[in-house]
Amino acid sequence: MTFPLLLIPGLNCTERAFVPLLGSLWPLASVTLVNHRRGDSMAAIAGAILAEAPPRFALLGFSMGGYIAFEMLRQAPERVERLCCLATMARPDTAEQAENRRRMIALAEQGRFDQVIGANFPNTVHPDNVDSLELRDLHASMARETGAETYVAQQRAILARPDSRPDLAGIRVPTSVVVGEADMVTGVDGAREIAGGVPGAELTVIAGAGHMVPLEQPDAVGEALAKWLRR
Repeated sequence: MTFPLLLIPGLNCTERAFVPLLGSLWPLASVTLVNHRRGDSMAAIAGAILAEAPPRFALLGFSMGGYIAFEMLRQAPERVERLCCLATMARPDTAEQAENRRRMIALAEQGRFDQVIGANFPNTVHPDNVDSLELRDLHASMARETGAETYVAQQRAILARPDSRPDLAGIRVPTSVVVGEADMVTGVDGAREIAGGVPGAELTVIAGAGHMVPLEQPDAVGEALAKWLRR
């Protein structure tokens, strides 16, 4: 018998970020791709998702989706049956990361959103994939579909998010942490910190992938997720 699984996309991502994983997930769970574009804070975004979610569910958060997942756990821990943190971190931004977000917000508000998209892409993939036109086009099309206004609102929500590290020890559900070996956005260290903080969490580092790990190495990610769902 399958159970509900909520998939939360990342910043500038749509449901298309998860499409390559669906073949691995559908036999094991009833998959819902959630809308993370409502609300101007982590609390509001998480609340909107919880209002429409089943009574109990498994939860997978990709990048920004992980920040939202941590907030959902703060609001309704009893409803989450298992957790997957995919290319995300629990720690707040460094000063440098926060300043870069503010620069990107300013560019988007000046009508230079395409510049933001182009500047961000190389940092989101493994160095071997920087020249992939397929990944570049998918990254750009998802961002344009999300739009500059949502991008700005979500970046501001990310900047204001709480530090989730104090909550890690209280997470008592089967937890998987998956990250690309060359993740330059949330980083392998950020993933290790989550895995080390959540009791019994399992860490998987995916070779040949950067931050866009579900698109870069979907078979390896799908294998890790299937193992998590069968735990």
